Amino acid sequence: MSKAKKIREQKIVLDESAYKPLIEQLWSLRKSMQEQESVLAPWLLGVDPCYRESARNFAHYLALRHADRRPLQESLDLIGVSSLGRAESNVLANLDKVLGILLRLADESWQPHSKDEPSSIQSSRGLLEEHTTALLGPPPSGRAVRIMVTLPSEAASNFGLARQMVDSGMDIARINCAHDGAAEWRAMAANVRRAAESVGRPVRILMDLGGPKLRTGSIAAAPAVLKLRPQRDDFGRVLASAQVGLRPAGTTMPVAGATAHLGVNAAWLTRLKAGDHLDFTDASGADRSLVVVHRDGNGVLAECARTAYLVTDTKIKRRRKGIGRRSTHLYDLPFKEGMLHLDRGSHLRLTRGGIGESSAEEVEKRQHLLPSISCTLPEIFEQVSIGERIWFDDGRIGGVIRRTERDWLDVEITHARDNGEKLAGDKGINLPDSQLNLPALTKKDCEDLAVVVKLADLVGLSFVQRASDVESLRSHLRDLGAPNLGIMLKIETRRSFENLPELLFSVMGNKAAGVMIARGDLAVECGYERLAEVQEEILWAAEAAHIPVIWATQVLETLAKTGLPSRAEITDAAMGERAECVMLNKGAHIKEAMRTLNDILQRMQAHHDKKRPLLRALHAWMSTPNVNSPSKSID
Repeated sequence: MSKAKKIREQKIVLDESAYKPLIEQLWSLRKSMQEQESVLAPWLLGVDPCYRESARNFAHYLALRHADRRPLQESLDLIGVSSLGRAESNVLANLDKVLGILLRLADESWQPHSKDEPSSIQSSRGLLEEHTTALLGPPPSGRAVRIMVTLPSEAASNFGLARQMVDSGMDIARINCAHDGAAEWRAMAANVRRAAESVGRPVRILMDLGGPKLRTGSIAAAPAVLKLRPQRDDFGRVLASAQVGLRPAGTTMPVAGATAHLGVNAAWLTRLKAGDHLDFTDASGADRSLVVVHRDGNGVLAECARTAYLVTDTKIKRRRKGIGRRSTHLYDLPFKEGMLHLDRGSHLRLTRGGIGESSAEEVEKRQHLLPSISCTLPEIFEQVSIGERIWFDDGRIGGVIRRTERDWLDVEITHARDNGEKLAGDKGINLPDSQLNLPALTKKDCEDLAVVVKLADLVGLSFVQRASDVESLRSHLRDLGAPNLGIMLKIETRRSFENLPELLFSVMGNKAAGVMIARGDLAVECGYERLAEVQEEILWAAEAAHIPVIWATQVLETLAKTGLPSRAEITDAAMGERAECVMLNKGAHIKEAMRTLNDILQRMQAHHDKKRPLLRALHAWMSTPNVNSPSKSID
């Protein structure tokens, strides 16, 4: 029988002696909190005055969580007083209330110690709301949790899209500085400001710095080939010919009605007319022909009634004789994105530079069998060790470093589906076991900041790992004349999670601060099985520091991309009520996702406030069950 069960079954005699051990533990815990505050005094001195009480409360919280308090909680629960389980935002005040109750039950004197308490139950709520408004702006009507949305590139040229997003409930627009450029960012920001002004409510702009993102490099493209395939019925009969547009080489204007395009010699193209047959031998050696249907100002539309494969060596000849050249080579064929196929047990060579190549090409060219791909930050080569794990493409492909050389790493693939995985260029790389020493601000980030301070209300610091990263950003903002620009720390690596206390103390030196739980990278870095635990601990720590949290990555992602949500992601979105802001990524159905999220958050705020469940009347169960006519059980 467990110790906890034995305690429950014991008959507890509520006399003075029963409270004394608990009172002693609480006095000891209180002392440790005050000692922790003294130990962390250098950190506390560096915070902004608006965060002074919050930083003290966070110091007390760290002392509370320094040891296993579950036995103490069990004992407090049996007596019927608060077990300190929801004390994050007012740690010392909560402890003092429990201590005062126990002292009175033990018939001992108690003097209130409110002067020692940095925050009470009431004031802690006010501090969090104040800090949230400073960073994210005032809450919208009818909803306490803000909605942040990543802007697509189209928002730079389409004011209507920006207006629709604002109308659908966007409170913060996120501009990802890892994509597009300064001109597009300015246009996006201008459209958001104009849309917000037109509806008469504030919408803030977050500009997210790219940071030292470790990604795969380019891979040699597959041979350029265009497959023309007519539509057929179940019996193989042609229902519709393949439609291809022929236009002057190097041009990009579409030919009306074409589903694919090819570049041809401009002079040859001018001689074509409707009804012309264009003969060629395709890449498979089959004789095929195109028939010109019509021409417009951009080129001609031709159709093909049989499947054909066209490559750059294909030569097309006009069957009709006449003045001028009768044949042309093909140009501007579509290239397929380069791809590496990786199986469990295979090896991959990660290189400092160059174009990635598949093993088949490597056999002939360099006489070794390893497929290769470069990485965007080759300085990591000196910072990794044999035996450390490496993940690609948001954890879809996993491996272990087996050999390190100056110019390459040998990676054994250990995690992939049974039929293998495909790895493309520009995919993320995670090294959760490696002690990487990379500055959070890259040269590009520093250049981008000059634009950010003129457009944004807050800036996102990507891949932050230590307090010095935060100080570096704050220093740059001071130099740019924007010391009060809000800072959001993206917690997306194992190191940032492990160093969360120093990161929070450091960012509290700013007047407006927040953290984003970037759950995608965190899951890869810390392990999917730990993600739920990790995100809980970040929520608790941020609440203790009265710092707003942005709940991010894959929220209603299926709905945003396809228009149909999964059941699991609806529940996940409801969990966002525990944060101060929920972030949605772009997608074709983003407006539907925003409206759904708005509805979920409005419903859930009547049931939950941070960790505290709210006992709202459950109208679905308002009718009293008829005890004489119990309902039938459901199989």
